[in-house]
Amino acid sequence: MSPRRNHPQGAGRSDAGRGGPDDSERESGFGYGGTEEWQGEEWIVRPIAGSASAKHYRCPGCDQEIPPGVGHVVAWREYGGVDDRRHWHRACWNAKDRRTSKVRRSRNAPRY
Repeated sequence: MSPRRNHPQGAGRSDAGRGGPDDSERESGFGYGGTEEWQGEEWIVRPIAGSASAKHYRCPGCDQEIPPGVGHVVAWREYGGVDDRRHWHRACWNAKDRRTSKVRRSRNAPRY
């Protein structure tokens, strides 16, 4: 006796309406991004899996370092270039409206 299958298989199955990531996005660890409005502009926001993160980044929200292997968010203006991309902690991106615009550093903190 063969095992029971609870989902349809073959040509009758429709994945077109699901809107999930394609194989290349799943393999790379980059999520497919959405758009958000912030400061009167459209921003493209893309989540990055921890396994896809291989460099150190500086979060503009808290001015702390994002080490390799930590999941985070990359955001840039919709009409901006590659140089405008910024890597944020997820919590910092979600709290961006509640944070001050001025970066506060201690006297001896390095400026990257």
